[in-house]
Amino acid sequence: MLKHIHILFAFILFSFATVFSQENIITQKGVEFSVRITIVDDSNNEKIKNAEVSVNGINYNYPDISGRYIVKARVGDELRVSHPDFETIYYTIKSSEDIKVLVENSGNIRNGKSKFLSKTSNQDLYLQHLDSVKFYKEKDIEKSLTFIEKALENKQIKQRNAATYKLLADVYLYWKQYDLAVYNYKLSHQIKEDLATKIALAKAQFLQKEYTDSEKTYLEIIPEKLSNYERILVYEGLGDVSFAQKKWSFSKTNYQRALEIAKENLVTPKITDVSSKIADVLAAQGKVNEAENQFINSLNFAKKENPERALEEEEKVADFYNSNQRFDEEIALRKKSLQKAESNTSSKKLSKEKDSITSQKINYKIGNAYLLKEDYESAIPFLEKSINDAKEKKDIVVAKDATRKISEVFASLGDNEKALKNYKEYVALVDSLYVRKEQEIQQIKRFSKKIADNQNRIASLEKDKELAQSKISLAYIDQKLSEESNQRQRLIIYSLIGGFLLMSLLAYFMFRNNKQQKLANNLLALKSMRSQMNPHFIFNALNSVNSFIAVNDERNANRYLSEFSVLMRSVLENSDEDFIPLNKEIELLELYVKLEHNRFKDKFDYRITVDETIDLEQFSIPPMLLQPYIENAIWHGLRYKKEKGNLEIAIHKKDDETVSISIIDDGIGRKKSQELKTKNQLKQKSKGMSTIKNRIAILNDMYKERIAVNVSDALQNGEGTKVELLLKCK
Repeated sequence: MLKHIHILFAFILFSFATVFSQENIITQKGVEFSVRITIVDDSNNEKIKNAEVSVNGINYNYPDISGRYIVKARVGDELRVSHPDFETIYYTIKSSEDIKVLVENSGNIRNGKSKFLSKTSNQDLYLQHLDSVKFYKEKDIEKSLTFIEKALENKQIKQRNAATYKLLADVYLYWKQYDLAVYNYKLSHQIKEDLATKIALAKAQFLQKEYTDSEKTYLEIIPEKLSNYERILVYEGLGDVSFAQKKWSFSKTNYQRALEIAKENLVTPKITDVSSKIADVLAAQGKVNEAENQFINSLNFAKKENPERALEEEEKVADFYNSNQRFDEEIALRKKSLQKAESNTSSKKLSKEKDSITSQKINYKIGNAYLLKEDYESAIPFLEKSINDAKEKKDIVVAKDATRKISEVFASLGDNEKALKNYKEYVALVDSLYVRKEQEIQQIKRFSKKIADNQNRIASLEKDKELAQSKISLAYIDQKLSEESNQRQRLIIYSLIGGFLLMSLLAYFMFRNNKQQKLANNLLALKSMRSQMNPHFIFNALNSVNSFIAVNDERNANRYLSEFSVLMRSVLENSDEDFIPLNKEIELLELYVKLEHNRFKDKFDYRITVDETIDLEQFSIPPMLLQPYIENAIWHGLRYKKEKGNLEIAIHKKDDETVSISIIDDGIGRKKSQELKTKNQLKQKSKGMSTIKNRIAILNDMYKERIAVNVSDALQNGEGTKVELLLKCK
């Protein structure tokens, strides 16, 4: 585009509707039609083909072969045209007539000549670089950043630099690098104030969970002169911030303001979005009936919008039914969604973007709903279909969850063989998922490093330009008066301070990334440890069932298996939790000790005592943390004792913030138990205690030393074992 390189805010914009030959001009409000937008440089009558044209938030970045932007709109919709070389313009569409936008150049004169750039100049290359950034934005972040670097290599006017850094922030926002997005949005807005940039900054701050800053930014925007769509975005954004902070009334008020504007101006996508969010607020407030009515309204709006959006909203309503235990309605709605997801080819595109809307996940949720209503036979085909689809699409997460659920179903139906088979597959999938997560972590490390390197190069380009400009200025000033040397020194000092601040900022980003990666590694380690905790207990329990069957003791076998399935269901339900309430852990222990006592009635008696003054809801504990210690007491202490032993589990209050959990047995003791082990057992390195020690260490690192364990002999002669666990309140 032909523009003077020195022009700053000197563009005169004219926007008018020209009457081309159209047989039918639509003026009825609410009817959607096509409008052709032509943007022309008035100095040479050439069409501008690299502008950004949008209507109600829908972007049209590329013109047709004739250079016209064809947009979908209604009467009253707001047209927005932006470009790095002229001010953003707004126009309210009044009919389906074609629109022509004239951009007039100020034509600054220097030395009697107009200085315009040729088509092969760096200025035109700059616009080509920006087009390339947009093209690769959602495909290849490295290429996008490479073209950003090229766009910044040469000195540009302030408005272009602001547009470049905004586009850079848009790229980071898409790739979920929210901290870098915030940084570059701020930089763009500092270079040149722009409402669209500030709205994007507020959104990035929200995604970065900087809720206070995001709210402050949105509130600063409200008094500005905004388009209708921008006002919807601002109030919706304020609603999102309040919802994240659990300020339900403020959230609902802002969403309702956004909805009123959207309805008044027939902005259909936002009517659906905001209606759905109001339903979320009502559900969070516990207003079930109002929430349901609002969800139905949003679903009706979504159906009018498009099939993909309707499918997304149906799943949201089904999740609402599930949370309120209305399983029949949930199942009926999900079956409809499943038919649409499998038959509608457009839903395949949606499934890539919306992870929740896939056939394997819908089948899983239907099977889970049947499981929750204890209709096990009906759950099996949906869970099997979910597993098959997930394996075909390499969706290990859904395959793992569905395999775990179908194992529960077979256990509930008494089909222990299939239950065990599926549980083994579940364990194998957990291991596979662990390996994949490790690979993903490594990929994220490499990805973060590449992004950091690119950001460093971009920052260096800006710094190099500043330093080059400083040298020119210093050389010029050196020819002037000597008293101006102090000014040169200050400029150098400021540059060094800027470099130091930039390095400090990069060091902060690296520190935070390392902290996040450490947390992710800890979570993966905990999941791996939990998956290793109980397989040997399952096999021991099944062997006990087998021994009952071998002596034709069918009654005890059935009773034992029933109690065992109850315990396993509770264990599986809590398998993904780091902490569960202490009262729930006590229930699990009572079930477990009861099962072991049924197997070794002649070996020990047991007693579980809980101090009634303890507020059990105040304390939480990692699931099945105590089980290995009790198992050791029974299997390695009491089982080898000649006479009948005793096992005591006591929970008492140590102080207002700490409870003590003691596991005491009068068995043969740790030393004699070690001596009785066979050579083969001694060769095999037991991972039980080491795993639980590592588990406690990781949890203490994550949750600030909440658990302490001490193991000692119960008696002075070395017999018996005492395990004392100190647990601090949450």
